[in-house]
Parts: sequence; C-alpha cells; structure tokens
Amino acid sequence: MDLATLLTAAFLGLVEGLTEFIPVSSTGHLILLVDLLGFQGPPGRVFEIVIQLGAILAVVVAYFARLLGIAFDAPTDPGARRFIAGVLIAFLPAAVVGVLAHGFIKSVLFSPWVVAVALIVGGVAILVIERRLYRPRYTAVEEFPLSLCLKIGLVQCLAMIPGVSRSGATILGALLLGAERRAAAEFSFFLAIPTMLGAATYDLYKNRALLDDSGLLTIAVGFLVAFAAALVVVRWVVGFVQRHGFTPFAWYRIVLGSAMILVLVLRG
Repeated sequence: MDLATLLTAAFLGLVEGLTEFIPVSSTGHLILLVDLLGFQGPPGRVFEIVIQLGAILAVVVAYFARLLGIAFDAPTDPGARRFIAGVLIAFLPAAVVGVLAHGFIKSVLFSPWVVAVALIVGGVAILVIERRLYRPRYTAVEEFPLSLCLKIGLVQCLAMIPGVSRSGATILGALLLGAERRAAAEFSFFLAIPTMLGAATYDLYKNRALLDDSGLLTIAVGFLVAFAAALVVVRWVVGFVQRHGFTPFAWYRIVLGSAMILVLVLRG
C-alpha cells in the first residue's frame, strides 16, 4: 500500500463527508473523481459505498441525544414510535430495489456520463421545485404520518441513479409533499442511517472474498476522513438551507455536470 493511494483515499473521504448531506450527490462526486484520478481502490466499488458510513456515523454523533431520547421514549410516547416506524417504512423501498437491481446499478449506472447528466437534470429540477413550494404542513419529523414517510422512501429510490443525490431526492421529495425545510433535511439525515448502513453491509458481503488488508486500510482512511468532514457539514447544512434554500446547490450541480460533460467529450 503506497502513500499516494492513502492520500487519495483521504481526499475522497473528505469529498464524501462534505457532500453526503447536501443535494449534490456524494456518490456522483466520488465516481467522477475516481475516474479522473485513476484511483485503484478495492474492487466492486466497495470503497465509494462503504466510506459513506463515516458520514452516517457523523449523523449519529450529531443527533445522539435526540436519537437516544427517542429510543427511551418509544415505549410510552406514540410520537417517538411513529418516528421510528416512519424511518423504517421509508427505508424499505430502497432496500428492496437495491437488492433486486444491485448488479445493474453497479455495472451500468456507475458511469461518469450518467453522473454528469443526472447532476444537470437534478439541478434544473431543484430550480423548478424551489419556485413551486407552498406553505408547509409538517414542521417536525415526529409529526410525519406514515404515508408521507413511505412516499419519501419511494422518492429515495431515484437516488439509485448516481448523480441524483440521496439527500437531494429525499429532501426535495419531502418539501413537495408538504414538509418544512428543516424537518425535510432532518428526516433525510435520519433516513440515511438505515439506508447507507444496509447498502454498505450488502456491498461488503457481496465483495468479502475480494478484500485484503490493503483494501481494508484504504477504506478505513476514507471512512475516518468522511466522518470528520460530515460532522462539520451536518451541523451547518440545516441552518444554511433555512436561510438560502437549495438554489445555490442547483447551480453548482448544473455547472459541475456541464464541466464534466466537456471534459468527457474532450477526452474522447
């Protein structure tokens, strides 16, 4: 294992942590950078998926007191039980689609071209959605009815396409369905915990025979850096979207996707 590989893994972990919880597609960024940098990580795209667990751990740490309170209140508080059930229900569609379409997603959709186009299309969608928002009906995640959670979970399946953005799909889907910005962002954070834990566990299991000590070290470096970066972002993003909305992310997506298409065309 050479130092250059570890430094690249750390850089990719930084990008993952900075982009996981904003609607710009962390997976899309990793696919583009892996392609541009020629990064040779563990086989099966395991690196790109598993380091996302570092970002998810940041959510657990940032919201630990709240999550612990919900767990303790669940036996006596209907709102806490509804929240837990809502997150699990929202997780199920992605779990089913992910298992059934795992091979197709990894072999066909993990492409720089797919990412670049999805970034642009998603950016345009954000601009349109931001202009069509109405007065929210749900201002706290504990108020989300189970039917709303299921619909958000169905929207999350769009994020199986790299470049769409899991956080973008769930947050904007929640906004369209009547959630307030802060509540939509927080539900997306909480939904990420079972979703990404399930995806990473499944990927590790599918590729367990191909991993060696050097591959595990590469993943560990990316994981730790992603955790540190995401811990900063997850505390910042809620306040940012309340003040500025999602329009800045939309333009960033459009510019990045367009630049990537230009690079791919020039590269032939």
